[in-house]
Amino acid sequence: MENVDNKNLIKYQVTILFNMDELFMPQVPAHRTYINGLIDKGVIEYYSVSMETLRCWMILNATDRKQVRQFLRKSSLYKYWTVEIDELFVFDSYSYRLPALQLN
Repeated sequence: MENVDNKNLIKYQVTILFNMDELFMPQVPAHRTYINGLIDKGVIEYYSVSMETLRCWMILNATDRKQVRQFLRKSSLYKYWTVEIDELFVFDSYSYRLPALQLN
């Protein structure tokens, strides 16, 4: 898989509320394969799920909201989702920082 060119991309926070039925869990492996592919390409930077609140959060790199929706629609779980997409102005995290200097 080819990585995305991050120069012209915008970061989006995606919040997903989802519901479950008896057909949900059998579709999770295909969904995870698709999400892992997007992570490998650099489309998704962070992905987390709470089964307690039935919520998912992602940070995606895309050209616009339309492209974000195109990525999301390809998931086998899309029909279970209510999606909120927010363009980020600032995104910072520990993983973006330089490693701490360790003197020997």
